[in-house]
Amino acid sequence: MTSFLVQTIWMVPVYAILGATLSTLWLPAITRRTGPRPAGYINLLMTLAAFIQSLLAFPLVWNQPPIEFTFTWLQVANLTLTLPIEISAISVGAIAIVTGLNLLAQLYAIGYMEMDWGWGRFYCLLAFFEAGMCSLVLCDSLLFSYIILELLTLGTYLLVGFWFNQSLVVTGARDAFLTKRVGDLFMLMGVVALWPLVGTWDFSQLKLWAVSEATQEYAAAHPTMFALLGLALIAGPMGKCAQFPLHLWLDEAMEGPIPSTILRNSVVVATGAWILIKLEPVLALSPFTLSATVFIGLLSAVGGSLIAIGQIDIKRALSYLTTAYLGLVFVAVGTLQNDAAFHLLLTHALAVALLIMSAGAVIWNSVSQDLTQLGGLWSRRPISGSAFVVGTLGLIAFPPLGGFWALLELADGLWSTKPWLVGILLVVNALTAFGLARVFGLIFGGKPKQMSERSPEVHWPMILPMTFLLGLTIHMPFVLQRLGLLPNWQVLNKEVALLLIWSSITGLGLGSVVYLNNLWKKPVQLPFKPLQDLVSYDFYTPKIYRFSIVFVVDAVSKVIAWFDRYIVDGLVNLVGLATVFGGQGLKYNVSGQTQFYALSILLGIALFVGLLTFGSIDFGF
Repeated sequence: MTSFLVQTIWMVPVYAILGATLSTLWLPAITRRTGPRPAGYINLLMTLAAFIQSLLAFPLVWNQPPIEFTFTWLQVANLTLTLPIEISAISVGAIAIVTGLNLLAQLYAIGYMEMDWGWGRFYCLLAFFEAGMCSLVLCDSLLFSYIILELLTLGTYLLVGFWFNQSLVVTGARDAFLTKRVGDLFMLMGVVALWPLVGTWDFSQLKLWAVSEATQEYAAAHPTMFALLGLALIAGPMGKCAQFPLHLWLDEAMEGPIPSTILRNSVVVATGAWILIKLEPVLALSPFTLSATVFIGLLSAVGGSLIAIGQIDIKRALSYLTTAYLGLVFVAVGTLQNDAAFHLLLTHALAVALLIMSAGAVIWNSVSQDLTQLGGLWSRRPISGSAFVVGTLGLIAFPPLGGFWALLELADGLWSTKPWLVGILLVVNALTAFGLARVFGLIFGGKPKQMSERSPEVHWPMILPMTFLLGLTIHMPFVLQRLGLLPNWQVLNKEVALLLIWSSITGLGLGSVVYLNNLWKKPVQLPFKPLQDLVSYDFYTPKIYRFSIVFVVDAVSKVIAWFDRYIVDGLVNLVGLATVFGGQGLKYNVSGQTQFYALSILLGIALFVGLLTFGSIDFGF
């Protein structure tokens, strides 16, 4: 039984695919007698089965060597493509996180979308996401991982555009899809370029190749080539993780339903970081690529945390914090701290999912997600407020919750080599704490406003997953301690720990002073309005896009359209018109007399011979 659970863990994605297939039986166009709700219940059962198997298999693979096996996918002539699968503690643990959060999101959706008739389509797409992410963590091939990422991009487009009868939803889905495609295109170049260098796309073989002395010497002799290769490979994770400047899609994706946002902002965005971590040995061949990864992460972390402070939309404020936190993951990978990167992804997934559940509960029965229209909900919404508090403390460096240990592990690794990065990390942590305190104060603090006068707690299908995740976030440090993943108190870097704690206290304290009293008018206006506009309007990134990339693409498209219409089509139309007029003119010369046809043929031959003779005369010029 033990061996069976581990050996068949690769079938977990099949559960989700089966649930997605069965969901189509309850599409509104097929049946109206039972309604669409059975589609949700079937997917819940499939996800529950996958979650239970992953939980039972995790202790069996802990501290055990990875199990590897392959499936032959394509064998043509001298080309053989295999699908390698790696079963390890990390992959099985990731499957447990993915299926567990998807289970909670599906249960949350029962309450959030109780009046929606699109259950079959919605749960089918959630199952599609689950299958894709579970396949990604099991797959040991860069090529197949890229294919799975492309499928997840398609799933993002479909889920964001779920309510496709709204114009903003359609625009958001389109922008999210196109923005991701920019990074995917460059990543495909890197994937193709790796094949002639290595001859394989398997991550395990890529790691062995990257750490060999011959490869190290070759990379040192060709720094430009490996720098370009590394930049191409990190472009895909940049788009998936919503890193600057490919970060706008996550903000646009907020137009989708909240239950899908729970899954997308917690684990879907982490798929790019997963690939980035697996590619770290290859990226390390180029110091320039590592520096670029750190720079992108710092820009996203600082920029995302600043922009989040200037937003008045609940979901926009939380989406930019996701960009900021994943920027720290980029910093961890760029400084070769993969363990810290995995720890950051775990704590981020739990905390952000809990924050979005709390925000979704407020949006659901307040009929508004504008922070300036809310307030005074703490007495009316104690469970939602408690979930937001725990999610906030779990995301920042507040002991003993998970965010503290993840950030401490990253900062401790940077303390002796790059202390200036620790300073930026403290600033980002303080800004994140301030931003979350601001959102909490505007929603749950102050006096009730018109949109929050009558806003009772939500019903049990939304409270149950929120409460369960709240408890899991609180107890996650105990789980990590049992697994031996937390540092010993005797060897703890107390200086770094105190700095992180003080940065959290500073951010929370300033946010509470400003937004939990009535001394300042809400929303708070900065004395220097251009600075406030800079933060509120996303550093004017949309306008920069509009006047640079969009303008160039639009101009080139118009030139190509003009050339196609007036040159290509004009030439074709000219030939067609000449043929028509020639035929119209010749029809009047049809007399039916043989001598007239013979004369026409002789004149044509004479003209042809004259042209040939004229072309062969040498005029001596």
